[in-house]
Amino acid sequence: MERGTRLAGLVTVVLAAQAVAGCGYNTIPTKQERAEAAWADVQSQYQRRADLIPNLVATVQAAGIQERTTLTEVIEARNAAVATPLTTEQLSDPAAVQAFVNAQGRVTAGVRSLGVLVEAYPQLRANENFLNLQSQLEGTENRITIARRDYNEAVRDYNTSLRTFPTVIWAKTAFSGEEPMQLFNATDAAQSAPRVEFNLNGAPAPAPGGGSAAVQPGSTPPAR
Repeated sequence: MERGTRLAGLVTVVLAAQAVAGCGYNTIPTKQERAEAAWADVQSQYQRRADLIPNLVATVQAAGIQERTTLTEVIEARNAAVATPLTTEQLSDPAAVQAFVNAQGRVTAGVRSLGVLVEAYPQLRANENFLNLQSQLEGTENRITIARRDYNEAVRDYNTSLRTFPTVIWAKTAFSGEEPMQLFNATDAAQSAPRVEFNLNGAPAPAPGGGSAAVQPGSTPPAR
């Protein structure tokens, strides 16, 4: 009798679990985790770009080019972006997301301006370190675009689950504290063509973080 009671209780638990799963209880946390994982990939690609920029600037300087305006702007933009992190908990905060977008947009504009250097200084066209780093940076920009697209798709899917039946029931009860996540879109300035005014008589660009450069001129980071 006792064994039959326990068996019946186990069946009830299994059926209840299936009922909960079938009505979409697990959908919201599952899609939320997918969106957060996609965001982690976006951050990884931005970090890769941040790691490449000092090496590229050092390589330009090692080639005897002291173009203060462009080099300074790209390093300052890179440092500001590193100092403007965005955690998964902030993905629902429009102000925090916009601040991150703006900071990364300035880096994108700076990187594009840095690419114009090769047109102004022919010696860079023969510099293998520069060409290698530039290629890695271009590849990273492409990865960033793809990662942002995947993140936005995951966010749209998650946000939809918060306001459509049947998951909207759980969104208003068990997951009432969850807010829609913000989409990540590049700024208009980052999409426009860079305007560069070369300054050959200025001081060397500042090092990342405001200190001395940790990267030796001409060094090339391993491809990731």
